[in-house]
Amino acid sequence: MTTPHENELAETIAYTAIRRLQNRYADIVTRRAWPELHEIMVPDCPITVDLLDRAIEFDGPQEIGDFIGGQLEQFDFFEFVILNTVMEIDATAGATRARMYIQEARQNRSDGHRSDTFGVYHDRFVRDADRRWWFARRRYRSYARTSPAPVGRVDEHPADLVVFDLAPIALHDID
Repeated sequence: MTTPHENELAETIAYTAIRRLQNRYADIVTRRAWPELHEIMVPDCPITVDLLDRAIEFDGPQEIGDFIGGQLEQFDFFEFVILNTVMEIDATAGATRARMYIQEARQNRSDGHRSDTFGVYHDRFVRDADRRWWFARRRYRSYARTSPAPVGRVDEHPADLVVFDLAPIALHDID
């Protein structure tokens, strides 16, 4: 039987390992190092990307890397920034659910204009027999992006962002 202190310690160790995994993902995407996605995602990791006008399903690190890589070709500058993350960790079972808020800072290759997008990931992580954590399921949803053209408001000042409903999934409901 484990003590409360041992449970807290196990959760803290898991939190640190998962934050490192999230940071590694941000680093991989910023550097456009797509082959490294295989080092952090299970091979058949299902990934859903909800861009609000369409949702796209991917199966594993190769497919999502190819997609993101193609999308980023339009930018001469791109940085993936983690803004905040919360987790529900079951260190004993080796399973974690997390919500991670992100920003993408970008500059268009074509015209040099800066743009930003904001989104939220709903992730499930698993720990393998070697005690290594992996992304096991990912869901991404945009919730704001730089307006491509000024959006009128009642007071006639253009909005900088197009903002969408933020619909986070409760941590215990992430499957």
